[in-house]
Amino acid sequence: MKMAERITDIIYPRRCPVCDDAVTRPGLYICDECADAFRPVRDPYCLKCGSPLRDDSADLCEDCKKENRKFTSGRAAFIYDDVLKESVYRYKYGNRAEYADHFAESMADILGSFIRSSGARAFIPIPLHKSRLAKRGYNQAALLADRLSERFDIPVRNDILIRSEKTRVQKSLRASQRQNNLKKAFKIDSDVVKLKNIILVDDIYTTGSTIDAAAGCLKGAGVDNVNFVVLGIADIG
Repeated sequence: MKMAERITDIIYPRRCPVCDDAVTRPGLYICDECADAFRPVRDPYCLKCGSPLRDDSADLCEDCKKENRKFTSGRAAFIYDDVLKESVYRYKYGNRAEYADHFAESMADILGSFIRSSGARAFIPIPLHKSRLAKRGYNQAALLADRLSERFDIPVRNDILIRSEKTRVQKSLRASQRQNNLKKAFKIDSDVVKLKNIILVDDIYTTGSTIDAAAGCLKGAGVDNVNFVVLGIADIG
């Protein structure tokens, strides 16, 4: 760690993404006591969306058996339980952009093999509508993508996928409403013909509606394989 960063951490200690207290040890992103608070997704998991499975003999979750997924496949680092839910809420709405360091480091450690094997030519973060971005001040998915880019030397492309419609917040909607809510939500704003393999990056996967809508838009523009990585995924089994 650079000396300037160490000094900054001492004067302005970052907050732990679990307890939100100051992290007292310079260079760390999380408290020692909170290091194991988030639950990694373990095998078995759905080979399509990466959600945890309760049946060892199953390959797909019930949702992926029923839905015609537009994405190729995806993986999540953690189960989206109450602990992670509270942390992500502060990350997105409590001005805790610094959590991205620990989140992305964890994603890189847990999902590294999947990312490397994908052959991705770019990370594309799920975009926010410009009005929501202006209100929040940052795109939480873009912060994760930037840090993953540094780790894997895969460029981030923020100029390709655009949020053209200001949709309702997904968490307040039922599954069928989420799909309708995202119709025409995205558009392509750049040439993607040369990008045959990409990885979408987002914070949370619940029903898959957002990832599917973005993947469908990208595949319609000529992308062959649209994989994704997320921080957390709902335990839908």
